[in-house]
Amino acid sequence: MSTARTTRTGAAHRLAALVEDALGGPLPVRLRAWDGSETGPAEGPVVVVRSRRALRRLLWQPGELGLAQAYVTGELDVDGDLADGLRRMWAATRERRLHPPRLSLAGRARAAGTAVRLGAVGPRPATPASQARLRGGLHTRSRDRAAISHHYDLSNDFYRLLLDETMAYSCGVWADEYTDANAADAQRAKLELICRKLGLAAGSRLLDIGCGWGSLTLYAAERHKAKVTAVTLATEQAAYVREQVRERGLEDRVEVVCQDYRDITGGGYDAVCTVEMGEHVGDAEYPAFAASLHRMVRPGGRVLVQQMSRGRNAPGGGAFIEAYIAPDMHMRPLGETVQLLEDAGLEVRHVESLREHYVRTVVAWERTLEQRWDEFVALVGEETARVWRLYLVGGALAFEQRRMGVDQILSARPTAEGVSGMPATPGEWYERLDRP
Repeated sequence: MSTARTTRTGAAHRLAALVEDALGGPLPVRLRAWDGSETGPAEGPVVVVRSRRALRRLLWQPGELGLAQAYVTGELDVDGDLADGLRRMWAATRERRLHPPRLSLAGRARAAGTAVRLGAVGPRPATPASQARLRGGLHTRSRDRAAISHHYDLSNDFYRLLLDETMAYSCGVWADEYTDANAADAQRAKLELICRKLGLAAGSRLLDIGCGWGSLTLYAAERHKAKVTAVTLATEQAAYVREQVRERGLEDRVEVVCQDYRDITGGGYDAVCTVEMGEHVGDAEYPAFAASLHRMVRPGGRVLVQQMSRGRNAPGGGAFIEAYIAPDMHMRPLGETVQLLEDAGLEVRHVESLREHYVRTVVAWERTLEQRWDEFVALVGEETARVWRLYLVGGALAFEQRRMGVDQILSARPTAEGVSGMPATPGEWYERLDRP
């Protein structure tokens, strides 16, 4: 009798009542609290509230960021498939019209009362060490450098462990007709597709803005004999690319520059490419960024932007991504980016969605993370490893459900006479793409 009463009135039941009040509907997943009590649907993943501190954190920071803080610290966990748990939450949001927590003053008072009864009241928990802490004005050079460093200077060893041998940290292109395709094949297909769209040939001058670990730079220089200027703000990335350039004997074809895109001088490039770097530019700064793309490429040259997007009602990167992964990130609807490029004087010639390809790409990264979990924890610590698990699982689901997109936007800078330098049709862009 005592056990039954404890189960019915345990912490999980009190929490469930609070959560259902905040969401406006029943729990879509099972809930287990620190006292062993459980409630909610019998099947599927179980959300485990391991500590009263998780509730205290949510009282201080309701919503996505508070949940993320509790998860990365291990105060809140998921027993079972994390992706399935998130998918159920999103399905419930759509089908049952649940909404993110929006507690009224009375709701906050009830939440506080529940917290008192559960012994969870206390000072605001410390911000997790893995959360970004940036200072200065938004998108100043110093703040942008710190934001890029937070994400990309985590360590080259971390990204070597996560990525395939191409070290390409962006959406790949998966050839469905070849069942033996793997992550490296998908990345090489993406690099080849970009080079074909840009019309690279021996001696072509390519500017690679936000070059990452040099996957495109090295591929274009080796495979297409292009002369490449690679630009990155991340010191770890610049060091890695320079090392690869030396090892591959590409010093006569590749120059690596560690600087802000706003400080790039010169121009007259045959082609300019920026792969998933435009999201870091900022909303107010994007028109100037687009103008710099136009300025850098010669008349008749081409510009390719591969960039992620979000819907008009959900710009930015989201509270979790902006706090833990890519601070100050901004994504906008695809059409708005196209308009900004056109406004800068570029002629958009071809747009291709790679959204489904990013699901497969991110799932491959997440699979590597899980398979080599102990190595990641030893390298960066469990908290950071949990940040990346949540990031990758959530990211794959966002692309799957069309809450985020990614596109390749190919533009040309027409001459004064209106000559674009582009062929009338794409030609052989996709022929034997997986076997360049």
